[in-house]
Amino acid sequence: MTGMQMMNENPGALVPELLLLGSAVVGLLLGAWLPRHRQWLVRLLAAVAALAGLAATAAAAARPDEIVFGTSYAVDTLTHATRAIVLVAVLVALALSVDGTAGHRRETEFVVLLQLGALGTILLAGANDLLLLFAAFLLASIPFYALAAWDKRASSTEAAMKYYLSGAFLGVTMLTGTAILYGIGRSTAYGPLREGLAAAPSAAAAVGLVAVLAGVLFKIGAVPAHFWVPDVTDGTPAAVAAIVTTIPKIGGLVAAYRLLLVAVPADVVDWPLLVAVLAAASMTLGNLAAFFQTSVQRLLAYSTISQVGYLLMVVAVAGRAELAQPALLVYLAAYAITNLGAFAVVAELPQARTLDDYRGMARRHPGLAVALAVNLFGLIGTPPTAVFVGKLTAFTAAVDGDLAWLAVLAIVNTVASVFYYLRWLAPTFRSPDERAPEGVLQPAGSWSALSAYICAVAAVLLGVLGGVLIPALSRAPVM
Repeated sequence: MTGMQMMNENPGALVPELLLLGSAVVGLLLGAWLPRHRQWLVRLLAAVAALAGLAATAAAAARPDEIVFGTSYAVDTLTHATRAIVLVAVLVALALSVDGTAGHRRETEFVVLLQLGALGTILLAGANDLLLLFAAFLLASIPFYALAAWDKRASSTEAAMKYYLSGAFLGVTMLTGTAILYGIGRSTAYGPLREGLAAAPSAAAAVGLVAVLAGVLFKIGAVPAHFWVPDVTDGTPAAVAAIVTTIPKIGGLVAAYRLLLVAVPADVVDWPLLVAVLAAASMTLGNLAAFFQTSVQRLLAYSTISQVGYLLMVVAVAGRAELAQPALLVYLAAYAITNLGAFAVVAELPQARTLDDYRGMARRHPGLAVALAVNLFGLIGTPPTAVFVGKLTAFTAAVDGDLAWLAVLAIVNTVASVFYYLRWLAPTFRSPDERAPEGVLQPAGSWSALSAYICAVAAVLLGVLGGVLIPALSRAPVM
């Protein structure tokens, strides 16, 4: 180990990550001794750790960018933004899951698995080495496999098995790609790997990169690694579905952006075209599959696949458009808060499984209906919501990066998505159906509704203030 590497071993640069880890470990030990009616203390500990992590992230963002622990972990704008987005998402997930998990004998496990998965997600974003990338992939996957089967229902167990088997297969593929890239590039660190790949055979580099991207595509739920998304989303409780369709995507997309920009020369492997094709396939297939869904959670599952397509559009122009990085980060923040808000409404009405079950909701729960409308219009990208700012910036970046055809396709898909979101909203504002079963719109409690309201307000505020954030998010990743 060199002296420079020893100097870079600075645990102080990882305070937000260490807070999540410490809270998860302490929470697990605490939950083993607490009675069932006091497991809420573990949730409180997790919320305090997330808030402290946000404060530590703000302090770290004021310091110069650096690479710590040799060349393995980058602490820069991409990492800071991912920390902030993930920690806010954890806070929202903790709140929207209260009604469904409070007092449950496995409440502590739910909170701990959420924190460990969130930790892996942040590590994905900061990974500057292929080995750390794969380790983060595992940490961002295994806790969520367990979380999918958390309530031990038959549908949840089946969903967890599909989730695990897909992840295991694509994880092995990712590890194989890591070995190939190391073999031809003579390094796993992104900087030296770029130099090695510049002189490597293009065919071998392409095979290795595609294999590594297979694992990342699984993490973000993009085509062709999307098959688990609808089944896992529809087969698990709304709180779990909200987590697995939101949090892993944040780190996975930032990881793809950093890997392609820093480690892979575009003149050796034409990855911009590859990612553009994947983006086009994801947004189009996700929208087409969502058109005639009747299950609200399955509809949201295909919606997340289409949203990943729009986000991959920004990854495709990494390094070729000045707005690429801020567009990715703003869009990720907007998507996270808006998607969690939509799932919070679903969590508040656990008996309403289909679109028709929401008929008359505006009359019985007018505030919740407004929150649903704001979040669904936000997912479309309607002004002044945050996703509108994200999409507008992403479209601009695509055009600047010579992918105007992809921006046009994204606009067409955005217009088409209005159809299936309105299919959900239309019955919400109709007169109640007298033949509907009793209790189908019975609320689960107040925490899920409060989360939906907060997310709806935040989606609008972030949309209004999104333009202010763009300059602050433009600093290129450290290399």
